Amino acid sequence: MLTLFHHPFCPHSRFVRLALGEYALEAALGEERPWERRDGFLMLNPAGTTPVLVVEGYPPIPGASVIAEYLHEAHGDRLEEYPLLGRELHDRVEIRRLLAWFNDKFFAEVSGPLVTERFFKRHMTVDQGGGPPDTDTLRAARANIRYHLAYIGWLAQKRDWLAGDRLSYADLAAAAHLSVADYLGDVPWTEDENAKNWYARVKSRPSFRPILADVSAGLPPAKTYADLDF
Repeated sequence: MLTLFHHPFCPHSRFVRLALGEYALEAALGEERPWERRDGFLMLNPAGTTPVLVVEGYPPIPGASVIAEYLHEAHGDRLEEYPLLGRELHDRVEIRRLLAWFNDKFFAEVSGPLVTERFFKRHMTVDQGGGPPDTDTLRAARANIRYHLAYIGWLAQKRDWLAGDRLSYADLAAAAHLSVADYLGDVPWTEDENAKNWYARVKSRPSFRPILADVSAGLPPAKTYADLDF
């Protein structure tokens, strides 16, 4: 029995949900608002961040990268042709490098600020750090996404997928972080056709369907968010 404590608009949570989908693993979803610092959730992850995967018989598994490693070790044989973490050492080095790029750098510079300012702060009290979005932070994130998009486009032009010849964790992480920016209408898709075409391929995978179904009543998605032919 798998339970994933997540937030629908947390990009790290979306990455894990995509990975679970690719492994054809079903998990019960428990929505968590990390800014509330619920005692029960802090017992699972004292850092208070999503996602956390709970597997019967194991201690809680916190964090997207740790969960990705666990899924590879425990369920990698489900994808006999090519595991999401790669098969050869050089493949795994590149996949892990890009996984860190998107889960750390892209999150710090783009997806984290966008989601925090435009979504999370709407639901947070003043004491929790809520309030109107910081326009300088949004401006910086929207500027940063342009060079990240160009880098994705460059990778997609040189390779079949971002880390090489096969779909990997690198693609899922990049798509997960882009998806929250895409929901908010903050991805300048017209600036890089290669990045757009790559994202369309990932977006069309069955594992992506639950992500595209996530909608916030108070903040509707951009018109092209769920459009596979955007």
